[in-house]
Amino acid sequence: MRHQKHGRKLGRDTGQRNALRRNLIADLLCFEQITTTEAKARTIRPEAEKMITLAKRGLAQAGERPEAVVHARRTAASRLPNVRTQELEDGTFEDIDVVRKLFDEIAPRYAQRPGGYTRMVKIGRRPGDNADMAVLMLVSD
Repeated sequence: MRHQKHGRKLGRDTGQRNALRRNLIADLLCFEQITTTEAKARTIRPEAEKMITLAKRGLAQAGERPEAVVHARRTAASRLPNVRTQELEDGTFEDIDVVRKLFDEIAPRYAQRPGGYTRMVKIGRRPGDNADMAVLMLVSD
């Protein structure tokens, strides 16, 4: 029995689970919306919100403690992949720096919001295996 065992295993061992979590959070921060299973969305939602809060606090302390921004950026960089590649409409590819986008675009957008940066919308079941699907997105503010 799984009494007092928190977290979902998602059918993976620890290394695979950590890699999946990092990649899904990076995709959410880069593309601002991902479609995944409900279990994966529920797993990464709190951690994605913590990354946004980390960036917000680092930027808020920038005036009195400039080293706080560096510390927050390094902490975020240790928890996220470096880049994501996005295909543009003309067929070319562009590399997106995940930490830079988090600190330069996402965190200032939510500077006045006390929390709740993500929204999960259930979209039904996947036809192949009948898994519950959800769209996890950053709220517009």
